[in-house]
Amino acid sequence: LPEENILVVQSNLAITYGELGDLERALSMEQEVYSGRLKLNGEDHEETLIAASNYASGLMDLQHFEQAKSLLHKTMPVARRVL
Repeated sequence: LPEENILVVQSNLAITYGELGDLERALSMEQEVYSGRLKLNGEDHEETLIAASNYASGLMDLQHFEQAKSLLHKTMPVARRVL
């Protein structure tokens, strides 16, 4: 799937931005990947849960703890159900 390939590339790019210290750009990319995974795979898919975890990690890197907590509270019941 072309959309799947795009999300993989975006995820790799987010990692690269993070490693280069551009945390804002990394977070933006992680949010796009998470949104894309929700649309492509739905919330119950393992790849969506991984994207949510990566996005939450990016939020924590920038000390956006309340947003990270909210996202993780939302995804934990899904992860428990499907993993």
